[in-house]
Amino acid sequence: MRYIIIGAGAVGGAIGGRLAGSGHEVVLVARGAHHAALRDGGLRLKVPEGEYTYRLRAVTGPGELGELRADDVLVLAVKTQDTVTALGTWGPAPVAGGGTAAERLPVFCAQNGVEGQRLALRVFRHVYGVCVWLPATYLEPGVVSAGGAPLTGMLHLGRHPRGTDATVRLVAADLETSHFEAPVVPDVARWQYAKLLSNLGNALEAVAGPVADEAAVTLFQRVRAEGEAVLDAAGIAYASVEEQRALRGHKVDLVPLDGAPRGGGSSWQSLSRGTGTIEADYLNGEIALLGRLHGVPTPLNDLLQRLANTFAREQREPGSLPVGELVRLADEAVARLQQA
Repeated sequence: MRYIIIGAGAVGGAIGGRLAGSGHEVVLVARGAHHAALRDGGLRLKVPEGEYTYRLRAVTGPGELGELRADDVLVLAVKTQDTVTALGTWGPAPVAGGGTAAERLPVFCAQNGVEGQRLALRVFRHVYGVCVWLPATYLEPGVVSAGGAPLTGMLHLGRHPRGTDATVRLVAADLETSHFEAPVVPDVARWQYAKLLSNLGNALEAVAGPVADEAAVTLFQRVRAEGEAVLDAAGIAYASVEEQRALRGHKVDLVPLDGAPRGGGSSWQSLSRGTGTIEADYLNGEIALLGRLHGVPTPLNDLLQRLANTFAREQREPGSLPVGELVRLADEAVARLQQA
């Protein structure tokens, strides 16, 4: 199979590079300066055992490939806010032998949150969810670092909305030979919702810096508790912290990489690159949506969603809001709700 990585940033670049390193055919899809760097100098992947350069085909869209192949696997690794555009670009692409990518090819949604695969199912017939546990960083064009060890990441895979099949097992087997653990599960959404709860801290980290001191940790616990209350009210199952910890163990421990500091997660990186957008609408915003649907107040997630979008729109420096100020705003948001 040939893997087409749509969005060769932190997650996509790490997956694509590791697949290429184990001998699989990979095409990277990127835009702007990142595409130019990948095209001209290859993908530089920094991992605990060293730095590798992969000279892979880099394109901006399907038109540069001509007809897609019947054995192509699309890996959708763009941020959720860029999903509709990506689907509109790749869905109509013709496939050798007839039909389109949307009709014939599998698309694996390697994204945070749960909305990307819902959007994909509106366009593609064969959609697979991926629960991404993969610490990776993309800040410089052409360069991706992934500091997980001994494995680069853990990627739960399954059909969306449920089930498994031969395709997902083949992809999992390729990932298993490429420095990943890739459990095939019939209920991948249960793992994705568990990851969503962890990702509720992305906006907190993006606006106020690392969730490290007692005030930040306590605030995150409140934000997460709000998310758990919403999922419970909606009747949505999610893997427990204990189940996740038991499965991961020390398989994906983050280790420091020379010349590749990890300043923060995906939302922090979006602010650092000044992209002007951020994924908060599909993380904290997912909790806000479910809260409104099921009558559960979500003042803390509402606040983080709003602040993260403001930081992205105004291109503010990541981590520039003091944690104490954020806690004050959170307390005020809760107090207003109680007084209403």
